[in-house]
Amino acid sequence: MRNIDIQSIKQRFGIIGNSPLLNHAIQVAVQVAPTDMTVLITGESGSGKESFSKIIHQLSPRKHGQFIAINCGAIPEGTIDSELFGHEKGSFTGAHDTRKGYFEVTDGGTIFLDEIGEMPLGTQARLLRVLENGEFIKVGSSKVQKTDVRVVAATNVNLIKAVEKGTFREDLYYRLNTVPISVPPLRERGDDIHLLFRKFASDFSEKYKVQAITLTPEAVKELQAFRWPGNIRQLKNIVEQISVLEYEREINADKLRHYLPQESITSLPAIQAKEGAAEGSFSERDLLYKVLFDMRRDVSELKKLVFNMLAHQPNDEDLLREHSHLFENMETQQYNGRSYQQEQVQNEPYYLPIKHSHTQEYEDDKVEDIPHETEEESLSLEDKEKELILKALKKHNNKRKYAAQDLGISERTLYRKLKQYDIED
Repeated sequence: MRNIDIQSIKQRFGIIGNSPLLNHAIQVAVQVAPTDMTVLITGESGSGKESFSKIIHQLSPRKHGQFIAINCGAIPEGTIDSELFGHEKGSFTGAHDTRKGYFEVTDGGTIFLDEIGEMPLGTQARLLRVLENGEFIKVGSSKVQKTDVRVVAATNVNLIKAVEKGTFREDLYYRLNTVPISVPPLRERGDDIHLLFRKFASDFSEKYKVQAITLTPEAVKELQAFRWPGNIRQLKNIVEQISVLEYEREINADKLRHYLPQESITSLPAIQAKEGAAEGSFSERDLLYKVLFDMRRDVSELKKLVFNMLAHQPNDEDLLREHSHLFENMETQQYNGRSYQQEQVQNEPYYLPIKHSHTQEYEDDKVEDIPHETEEESLSLEDKEKELILKALKKHNNKRKYAAQDLGISERTLYRKLKQYDIED
């Protein structure tokens, strides 16, 4: 198609820019417009997908018919079937009258289904029937009706991934994707960003009766370096803010940065979870838990070390009593006639495991049993512990896992105790 024709299309539909990617998308839309082929327009939110649906409708034989744009993501799942295909009186609560749906009203025209990826699966099946046979059935009716509607769909999500997840029908995807049109995001359009800025500045100058704002060369570079996640819609909003709030009409780079979201301008790398990543992969929350648990373990070790040091000093009992609150969460044992404490984690007296889903298991070195002052007391404690272990094993039919849970220790600790006391399970 000749360049002059593309320029006339831009002027007619108010499209600003000379990006090769943009020109290609317009050319595809113009070429497919005279046909009745279904078109799928893909592009990020705010990139101007609806303008291409209007090009297709206005340059088609259906231009005198009705054009309706519908945002599938904005209609509740319970009412979208009724909105698109209509319903009979009494078909559901609140259906006081028979209602025509968009596919009946737009017979002979064009329906633009924006955010098609948000359409429920049940509605997708109904839409597929319309595309294949031109037939639909109202909600609450058994009568098949005919319609002659051209469908232009648009989405800002990856429908192939939606098909893989089972949230979008594969047969509907291929039926919609007869002719694909990809609308480029604003950040890939180079000098078009400044052209759009000037266009919006001129529009708001007329709207608010003020002088149009301009940018310094440094500000233009800043404008084009920004990623524009909200695309044209975001650019328009920022230009309007600056037009209203700034007294100076020439905007430098520093002043422009004040209006650009700071979290979006950073060039630092960021951890981003990949879609479909394995369940065992680390998330930011998992890493935070790991750091916190490591800190807890280190503090526990420091507390034990300090307590040991103080416990060996006969004149430091007053100091121990003064700071006893620091050792409140430690299990008390006897050490050379004095109180000795060992911190507990998850009720396991000999290990400090840190367990969290999706993270590795970290374990302290084994804390050796401290010999007691009298043999008689040591034997009685061992006999009591052995007796409890035997009772737990008997209670759970020698199943170590449940016995360990009942005793409040790990299965590994129970196994070590069985070896220590020579207990046959």
